[in-house]
Amino acid sequence: MDVRSAAKSPDVNRAECPSRLVLEHVTSRWGVLVLAALLGRSFRFSELRRHVGGVSEKMLAQTLQTLERDGIVHRDAKPVIPPRVDYSLTPMGEEVAEQVWALTKWVEKRLDDVFAARDAYDEARAS
Repeated sequence: MDVRSAAKSPDVNRAECPSRLVLEHVTSRWGVLVLAALLGRSFRFSELRRHVGGVSEKMLAQTLQTLERDGIVHRDAKPVIPPRVDYSLTPMGEEVAEQVWALTKWVEKRLDDVFAARDAYDEARAS
């Protein structure tokens, strides 16, 4: 059964809502970092892997494939030797990447506050 035919209007709080899976794709650790990187420009696979520090080749390939399937990333394979593949955002991808970018910038901006909150929490629990 196609989940779209069984779905009511999307509601991410409903356990069976397919929007949860899309949300998971764009907010996963690698999804966020790939979207943020591609917001600036297109990348070849190896460039993107270097840009997104710490991602394995397998995880990057999986993330790109998933985001491509969701219509968020465009894969442009050029028939040249050696093969050249560029990844970029679709218009829908640009829209979601803007949202993710705002979140990443907020995290960077508030990191000191988060560390202070953690310290206060840990100190209160240790007493």
